[in-house]
Amino acid sequence: MTKPLFAAALALPLLAPFAAEARPVRITTTLSAYGGDGAYLAIYLTDKNGKLQKTIHVAGGKAKYHKHLSGWYRQSGGRIDGTTGASVGSGRKLVVSTDIADALIDAGFEIRVDSAVEKESDVPADARIAVSKTSVGNPVSGRGYVKSLAIDM
Repeated sequence: MTKPLFAAALALPLLAPFAAEARPVRITTTLSAYGGDGAYLAIYLTDKNGKLQKTIHVAGGKAKYHKHLSGWYRQSGGRIDGTTGASVGSGRKLVVSTDIADALIDAGFEIRVDSAVEKESDVPADARIAVSKTSVGNPVSGRGYVKSLAIDM
C-alpha cells in the first residue's frame, strides 16, 4: 500500500464520527379551499436567523411566476436546488420528502412555505413549522392559501 493510501485508510475511521447523519422528513402542505387557479408554492429550509439553507420543492411550472414566491425568491434568486412539480389546486395536498441532518433537528431551523395564486395575492412565509421532534403530529395553520403544514420524521 502506498503512503497516501495507507494514511487515508488510517484517517477514515477517525473521520467517521464527523459524517452527518440525516433522517427522512415528510412535509405535508394542505391548501384551503379558495376560488382561483392552482397555487405556486416554495417549500424551503431556513436556519434560526431565517436564512435560506435549502430549497426543498417548488410547485408551479412557469418560472416567470416564481418571483411571486417572494420570501424564497429574494434569498434564492430563483435558483432551485430541490425538486419541482405542478401547481397545487384549491383544497388539495402536496406531500414532499427530503433528508434533514440530525444536527439541524431541534436547533432552531424551520420549514417555510411561500404561496402565490395568479391574479390573487402573494403570501410570503404563509406557513412556518419548526424542524423539531415536538412538531411531529402538531400541524400549524397557514395565514393565506395554506390551511395547514405538518412534518413527520
